[in-house]
Order: sequence, then structure tokens, then C-alpha cells
Amino acid sequence: MAKETFQFFTLIEKMSAREVYGKKMAEIGSKDERIVVLTADLMRSNRTGDFQKAHPERFFNIGIAEQNMMGIAAGLALDGKIPFVSTMATFATMRACEQVRTDICYANLPVRIVATHGGLTTGAGPTHYGQEDLAIMRSLPNITVIAPGDPNQIGKVVEAAIDWEGPMYIRIGRGGEPIVYQEEYEYKIGKAITINDGNDLTLIATGSIVFHAVMAAEKLAKEGIAARVIDMHTIKPLDREVVIKAAQETGAIITAEDHTIFGGLGSAVAEVLADEGIACKFKRLGIPDLFAGYGEPEYLYNLYGYDAEGIYKTAKDLLK
Repeated sequence: MAKETFQFFTLIEKMSAREVYGKKMAEIGSKDERIVVLTADLMRSNRTGDFQKAHPERFFNIGIAEQNMMGIAAGLALDGKIPFVSTMATFATMRACEQVRTDICYANLPVRIVATHGGLTTGAGPTHYGQEDLAIMRSLPNITVIAPGDPNQIGKVVEAAIDWEGPMYIRIGRGGEPIVYQEEYEYKIGKAITINDGNDLTLIATGSIVFHAVMAAEKLAKEGIAARVIDMHTIKPLDREVVIKAAQETGAIITAEDHTIFGGLGSAVAEVLADEGIACKFKRLGIPDLFAGYGEPEYLYNLYGYDAEGIYKTAKDLLK
């Protein structure tokens, strides 16, 4: 039977990462006057209203002009500020991609892009899904890419981001995400968290899918299968050591993410295995090669096979 590193419960408790982010920004804004917040007319959606009320002189609503917002953030960073820029994932990474690349990443500036409604969490169809964002951001030099494993983790990420060198992309969902961690733990950017130990196979997940990996592991444990569960909150730089160790010790890895299977977590893990010449059973779960349909996130996760049930079934098939 797998040994639990962290306590978690089958009873689903949910919070909103956006709410946690908004409150945390107002809090740290009181401690560090370098922090400024920018939004693209989405104050309600990204919950930056708390910061506006607490620090109105350091809050900027740029309007529906994401490209301009990234350029302004770069200018503020050059002036010694630490800008936190918020909009939806699809707009931050595609509409403003050139400005992120050239104005922010090329200059290696400490701009923190906090992208809400990541993955399929909007339920609003392909134009508003952030299903390619991790792949786009991962391809840019200098930037750190993070998808917190549960709503509470966003607070730890924001605090760790303040003095982190260079630009950062932080991806969160729409809201109502399940809580994974029920006790205090140490968080480090670039260092994966082993939630559950096990030697039969490894489940590596990121963002909102970490919870589903935990649930799949619980179901597997009832059948005597000990699944290691890893919260790979930092997609770049990836924790290569934990991937190598998992492959060598368990011989089978499944990655699961609310993102296309191309270019995101699954691709990052596959690159490590290929670079190191490690042969193991391997499967990527995520959005297949299509524009995802309409529906609530949980419905879509199930439809495309990367919810708890999909991870469980894939694990069983992989171990045959």
C-alpha cells in the first residue's frame, strides 16, 4: 500500500484560485511598494479588485488592449517595479504573444503574467480556452512557467515570485478548483512535490488535474496498486531529477494536464526521458489534437479521458 506523504480526502473541498490570488495581491502589496497590478478590463474575472481598493495608485486598467498592457508592464519593470499582469490565458499567450516575447522575455524583465481561465475552465469554447498556453510560454527563453496544484498554492507561488529572477507565467483556472493539500508544506519554484509515494507507476500532473491524479491513485490503491503522485507545478524549469527517479523506480509514467498533449507537461517529461535515454512505459493524457468542444470542465475532462476515471483506466491498461 502506498504511503501518503500529504493528507487528502475523498470529500471534495473547493476554492477559487482567483479569489486567493486577489486577496494575496492586496496583502503583499502592503508589504512591497514595488508591486503594481495591471488588468485588461477583466478586474472582476481576475479578482484584482482587492488590490485596486487597497492600492489604487498602483493599479492600472489598460482596457481591452492586452498587447499594450504587456508593453506597459515591461516599462514599469524597467523602472524598478514588479508588475503582476492579469488577463485570460488565451489572450495573454496568443493575442499578446509578440509583446511577451520581445518586450518582456527578450529583456528578461521581472513581469509576472497571471493568466486566469487556463485550460478548458471557461466552458466558453475554443476562442476562450487556454489549451495551448503552456506550450507557447514554454518555448520562450528566460520565462518560468507555473500551474499551481490547488487554489491555496497560488498564494505560495505569488510570494515566491516576488524576488524570482526574470519573467514568469502563472496559470490558474476559472474557480471552484478542488483542494489537494490539507496540511502545511514547503513550496519551492522548480521543485516538484511528491504527494503520494508508490513504486508500481507514477502519475505526474499539473494544475487542476493534480486532484484527479490523487483520486485515481486512491482508486488504484484499493486494488493493491501503489501509484506515486507528483505535483509538477513548475513546467519550466522542470524538475528533471524527480522525473528520472520516477522512471527508474516505477518503470511507468502517466502525465495528465488540462492542456493539449503537444508541448505542455507531457512533452516536457518525454523530453527528459529521451534526453536521458531512459526506457519506460509512458502515456500522455490531455486534450487530443482537436479544438475542444463546449461544456463544463469536469464534463470535458471526462470526455477527453484525463479526469480521475480516465487516469485510473489508463494506469490499468499501462500495467497490463
